[in-house]
Amino acid sequence: MTQMTRRSVVAALATSPLWLQSAWGQSGALKISHQFPGGTLTEGDFRDRLTRMFAAEVEKRTKGALKFSIYPGSSLMKTNAQFSAMRKGALDLSLVPLSYAGGEVPEVNIGLMPGLVTSYEQGYGWKNKDIGKALTQLLWDKGVVLVSWIWQAGGVASRVKPVVDPEDAKGMKIRGGSREMDLILKAAGAAVVSLPSNEIYAAMQTGAMDAALTSSTSLISFRLEEVSKALTTGRGNAYWFMFEPLMMARSTYERLPKDQQAAIMAVGAELEAFAKSAAQADDSQVAAVYQKAGAKVVDLNAASVKKWQAIARTTAWKDYGEKNDSCAKLLALAEKTL
Repeated sequence: MTQMTRRSVVAALATSPLWLQSAWGQSGALKISHQFPGGTLTEGDFRDRLTRMFAAEVEKRTKGALKFSIYPGSSLMKTNAQFSAMRKGALDLSLVPLSYAGGEVPEVNIGLMPGLVTSYEQGYGWKNKDIGKALTQLLWDKGVVLVSWIWQAGGVASRVKPVVDPEDAKGMKIRGGSREMDLILKAAGAAVVSLPSNEIYAAMQTGAMDAALTSSTSLISFRLEEVSKALTTGRGNAYWFMFEPLMMARSTYERLPKDQQAAIMAVGAELEAFAKSAAQADDSQVAAVYQKAGAKVVDLNAASVKKWQAIARTTAWKDYGEKNDSCAKLLALAEKTL
């Protein structure tokens, strides 16, 4: 076999889902996949930085017994394949919006339920309340370990006009980010577009979509200010909060000795403070980025949030709660934190 042919085979194997079924890979490194732009430990999208900080610290605490390879920008596998790949043991770790797996596990859409989380304090408070314990157990039963709790507020980038109140959405083509967000947009008179955040730019650029709800960090990282004329921020008040945790395949986790499991969970928990402060910083920074690009920037007020929340109760919340007993239980537990 020639050197070039060998290289081609190795490159093909490295990106093959079948090859990934060996969680350790040829190099012995655990694989972390995410959809966000790649950077460094100190520069770039904080979600990529968090995976790098996690990898470095766990490797340090396990004295090199655990090593990690990070694949940003959906370079290892497609965005929507990550959750399923973890469940099957074909991917070790992923930082991914939990609601992206709603088609496979409907319960996880609680991670992007409009108006159900309205502050970072409330969202992070889930972890140690009954809702957090129930969600953690649900994921464990589905083959996934919740390593780091990460919440992000979001806003609306629009190529047409600001979307502040429900009536502003009428007649627009908008990306909500989950089935539940889509339901309230439809109720407001919008046409919904479903795609992951790393595909928003192209859709807005071509006019296939007028506006998109996504996290403040994604509003910056995916350079949506280049295709937007208006921004509704998530700073101060928001009805769009996304749960975007760092997760691990249970099959990979259970193969590790107890001390390595403990290191993973300890580092994951410690990084939550970084995630919260970084997300809040982006909530403020996004306004400056869009203003500099010439976009009109507006903030939500409490009255606007209540309008969206009122629609959510009779559409998204109702639809979710009626899916099955598990969804009904999770919704009831989450409502207790409001």
